Amino acid sequence: MRITRASLIRIAKETVQQRTYNDKTIIAAYLSGSLLSAEPFLGGTTDIDLVFVHKERPSFRREIVGLSSDLHLDISHQAQKDYLPLRELRLNPWLGYEIYDPMLLFETEHFFEFTQAGLRAQFLESPIVIQRSRRLLDHGRQIWMDLEDKSRTSPNQLEKYLKSIYHAVNALAELTGPPLSERRLLLDFPARAGALGRPGYSAGLLGLLGAADMNADLLSTWLPEWQAAYLAAAGSPKVDPRIHPARLGYYRKAFEAMNGSENPGAFLWPMLRTWTLAATVLPREKNTDWKAACQNLSLTGEHFQERIQGLDQYLDSIEELLEGMAAAQGD
Repeated sequence: MRITRASLIRIAKETVQQRTYNDKTIIAAYLSGSLLSAEPFLGGTTDIDLVFVHKERPSFRREIVGLSSDLHLDISHQAQKDYLPLRELRLNPWLGYEIYDPMLLFETEHFFEFTQAGLRAQFLESPIVIQRSRRLLDHGRQIWMDLEDKSRTSPNQLEKYLKSIYHAVNALAELTGPPLSERRLLLDFPARAGALGRPGYSAGLLGLLGAADMNADLLSTWLPEWQAAYLAAAGSPKVDPRIHPARLGYYRKAFEAMNGSENPGAFLWPMLRTWTLAATVLPREKNTDWKAACQNLSLTGEHFQERIQGLDQYLDSIEELLEGMAAAQGD
């Protein structure tokens, strides 16, 4: 089958039609994510991000369904009450943007019409935008606090560190648009930082990852070890849903495409994040390659302590930025 944006949207519509016919608890369904953009593919791959809204809390929140080696459904299951009250939804940095302008595929009881109309009121006004950004920053700071006085780099520790960074970066991204996806984080963040007039945040992010002076050729040599860890962890019931066999090509082909681009180091973020997630469920003896990669990035021992201190300063600088923006608005 020839994979195009149109053919993938057709699959999304067919999936929604089938699911809503068989599951009467679904009151709305919509398409979000990369397929809403004109160029959704990276390395010839993308995913189909669907959201089903149920009357009551569903038994599971996320579902990955493989369609081919390069294509999968990434289905989120939400409860109707997750979208209420509307005033709170406007302040939700993730769900708010998701419902702001998706592709509606199914609804009953005018759910979408009511929810979106209420959400859009004031959604893009500066005080609301700053509040959403501050929520992301506060979450990143809370995660950072769990890292203080930690001298050993375990997979769980590094995952917390990366999660804190992800929230910090998206606190900045939220000021100029929706949150950034993990695959494209290092590709898209420089433009967002530039739009704020703060390009130094992009360089700071690379510094936090130990990639500021790194030879991008080294990253490609890690791909076999990354893939081995990914596949070993994908069968674990405890692993993060992102580590799923159906998503291997989604990541691998994107990495290879970025490696051959003008920004070959851009796949460091998604590779390191997924490798670390895999490492959290693997036995220590299976993580020697992951640890060696972390050492190359100066993310172990005393160097990791320096990175944690650097993240503290990064978070502080974002807080100062938000305080200045709020003061300019008179808040």
